[in-house]
Amino acid sequence: MPNPEVLKWLRTQFFPHMWCPGCGHGVILHAMLRAFVDLDMKPEETVIASGIGCSSRMPGYINACTVHSTHGRSLAYATGIKMARPELTVVDVMGDGDCSAIGGNHFIHACRRNIDITAIVMNNNIYGMTGGQASPTTPHGAIATTAPYGVIDSSFDLCRLAEGAGATFIARSTIANPKQCEKLIVDGIKHKGFSVIEIISSCHTQFGRRNKFRTPIDNLNRIKDASVPFAKAQGMSKEELAGKYVTGEFVNIQSPEYTEQYSRLVDRLKGGSR
Repeated sequence: MPNPEVLKWLRTQFFPHMWCPGCGHGVILHAMLRAFVDLDMKPEETVIASGIGCSSRMPGYINACTVHSTHGRSLAYATGIKMARPELTVVDVMGDGDCSAIGGNHFIHACRRNIDITAIVMNNNIYGMTGGQASPTTPHGAIATTAPYGVIDSSFDLCRLAEGAGATFIARSTIANPKQCEKLIVDGIKHKGFSVIEIISSCHTQFGRRNKFRTPIDNLNRIKDASVPFAKAQGMSKEELAGKYVTGEFVNIQSPEYTEQYSRLVDRLKGGSR
């Protein structure tokens, strides 16, 4: 039987969901809801924001304060909400293209500000909803509708991008390890600052069928076989890590949080000090 505490977080009236059967995003949704239960969060004090794409339909199924915004701009909306109501827990769910292509500028500046938002990036290496175009994370050589002979661009490592931009909590997991997803989401929400949790997901409809992984199980096994724990990766060469997903917690540091700095600035100016 489903956990009744998890069910409280679902808008069951909107089911069945719109994702393809076997889509990895369902695993991520369940991990998120279990994390909310673990943290004893309250729906009325929780905001889930999203942009456009398969991943961005997720807030519609969550019983919380939700914002389905525009493509690539969800972090701008989430930032405004956090600045207006810093006491709220704000979680932003994004796809890989939504985050790092049209939303790339918002992403790097949210990292730079270190605002207390948890960004969950569902990376299925493709634009799933809009037709299977290559995204900034599509692997070199993979087939997409915009790259019928294979992608020649180098792909982003989203976690390294976030680290370079200044995020203070960065981690990666995969749909092949839902318990780790849950733990990292818990840790990211608890962290005071901008948290990035990349979760490697799958799209057998748009990515898999063009790249010889036609079924959900094919894709799950592909991801599982390519996963390498962070500790093990430290002893592997660059060649050995090619095509692998290094998983675990990469960055967890303390740094001044943006809304707190802003509040102190307002208090100082109210006191007449400049």
